[in-house]
Amino acid sequence: MSDRLHTLSGYFHEYQKSVAQPEEFWARIADSFHWKKRWSKVLEWNFETPDVQWFIDGKLNLTENIFEKNLYTLGDRPAIIWEPNEPGEAGRTLTYRQLFEEVCRFANTLLSKGIGKGDRVIIYMPMVPEAAIAMLACARIGAIHSVVFAGFSSTSLADRILDCKAKAVLTADGNFRGNKQISIKEIVDEALEKAPVETVIVYQRTGQETQMLAGRDYWWHEAVAGQSSVNQAAEMDSEDMLFILYTSGSTGKPKGVVHTTGGYMVYTKYSFENVFQYTPGDVYWCTADIGWITGHSYIVYGPLLAGATTLMFEGVPTYPHPGRFWEIIEKYKVNVFYTAPTAIRALQAFGTEPIAGHDLSSLKVLGSVGEPINEEAWHWYHNHIGKGKCPIVDTWWQTETGGIMISPLAGITPTKPAYATLPLPGIQLSIVDAEGKELRGNSVEGNLCIDFPWPSMIRTTYGDHERCKQTYFSTYKNKYFTGDGVKRDHDGYYRILGRVDDVINVSGHRLGTAEVENAINEHPKVIESAVVGYPHEVKGQGIYAYVICDLSNRSEENLIQEIKETVSKIIGPIAKPDKIQIVPGLPKTRSGKIMRRILRKIAEGSLDGMGDISTLLDPEVVEKIKAGRK
Repeated sequence: MSDRLHTLSGYFHEYQKSVAQPEEFWARIADSFHWKKRWSKVLEWNFETPDVQWFIDGKLNLTENIFEKNLYTLGDRPAIIWEPNEPGEAGRTLTYRQLFEEVCRFANTLLSKGIGKGDRVIIYMPMVPEAAIAMLACARIGAIHSVVFAGFSSTSLADRILDCKAKAVLTADGNFRGNKQISIKEIVDEALEKAPVETVIVYQRTGQETQMLAGRDYWWHEAVAGQSSVNQAAEMDSEDMLFILYTSGSTGKPKGVVHTTGGYMVYTKYSFENVFQYTPGDVYWCTADIGWITGHSYIVYGPLLAGATTLMFEGVPTYPHPGRFWEIIEKYKVNVFYTAPTAIRALQAFGTEPIAGHDLSSLKVLGSVGEPINEEAWHWYHNHIGKGKCPIVDTWWQTETGGIMISPLAGITPTKPAYATLPLPGIQLSIVDAEGKELRGNSVEGNLCIDFPWPSMIRTTYGDHERCKQTYFSTYKNKYFTGDGVKRDHDGYYRILGRVDDVINVSGHRLGTAEVENAINEHPKVIESAVVGYPHEVKGQGIYAYVICDLSNRSEENLIQEIKETVSKIIGPIAKPDKIQIVPGLPKTRSGKIMRRILRKIAEGSLDGMGDISTLLDPEVVEKIKAGRK
């Protein structure tokens, strides 16, 4: 039974119902799943504390809703198609039955290592099917997974292991990424010096020389050998934790966003089927990494709950050539393609030549995720990839929302370039000004809030509930604050304008300015730094760092290089500043606050219109920074 919408009037009808009677609406959707015990109450909530509970006392196991519920009908359907980094290497396809057996075997492996319900497990792996198997095996036994993108440094990994008090790390010997081979296990070993765990299971991907510590480290293939493919799924409460996913905040310390089992399951499947208008048998490909929320919700959980065929790609868009994406679409006859504006802009730079010669006629739906897509990239994507025939779903959502919140429904909602258009059923939005006054009607611009709970929303930040309250629920009374600016146009369509706080969106990945500054300040020659975002033609936003340094015994060039390496080492290459300007001072108010507004203006090249700088301690410093702009 599908809850898929088919028409625009059907969408408006459902949306009205979902706002007028949200509990009845979500109960109906949830009833299409298999529950070991149905819930006693649909929803209890309070945004002040915050405390939100969905499907209270409901008992289930999410993996039973992927496997046992559907095996009879879907057993032989491809569940995961895997395409490796090298075009010449053979791919793999796992049917639902094969995937189920692998998940059961690995679930039994985890249990044999003393990992069980409530234990936290870190997954730090390349894009291989085993990463999805690891997630599902954790969900099966009730262990809580926390996937860390395998591009983060050992320091970032150690911070996350310590924060969630992980019992085990699941990893690989190495990772192929484009023309690079990265030793992942070495990074894990480095992290474990600061943050020890009991068990490490290592998947053999590259075959490189790997140090193994007896009694702690086990090879995946050896640990799984001889395990039964029968496993009884653990009974979970609807509000039991499913996973923790760390995201950057505006302070330096990453926050562990907590998602729970029942609500997340219901919402990811519902949103997946409706946004992409998924039809059974379609091949669906999301190009994200499983280390991000997009990979969780729309490579693994949403598609598999819907019985879809989901494609996982290990490599990067431009290796070994810029036509790699189009080659894969042709090879597997992909019907639904979901990627980030950064990838679209990077491929746009190569022109249309890499597309020529590839048959993209299988495509039915295109999607965009991670950051607002600019009009130029939207048109290029629509004309050259979709040949003007495929609707584009420009989706807005966050790690904290768990699933897509605002988006066209493919082929149903009339689209406008760069607009996320309308909220999904059940999502009640409001736009407020800086004082929290709601801006009603159309043609307004302000801060985007959500007024009512939805099933897949964040429940807390792991180990620090106060932080969850402060970050999302304290800015505006009785509202969840997204941190994004938004415009609602004359048609009532929503356009996301980007972050309004000290968070930079680099290639769809959020980085807190404080986090990058803390890393820069670790360099012994750095006295102080300030980081802002600026428009970047490929990444959307680039990182611009203003740094006060002690230049004795160093050339400026060497020092800039060293600072970049420091950031890469502490956070990971993703956070490396694009531009570093050595400055004599920073624009500070008399109370010592850095006026980032001014720095942002200079970074984006708007050198006039600095606004009022009379409150600055030393207004002259602004002219000096302007003169040295990169």
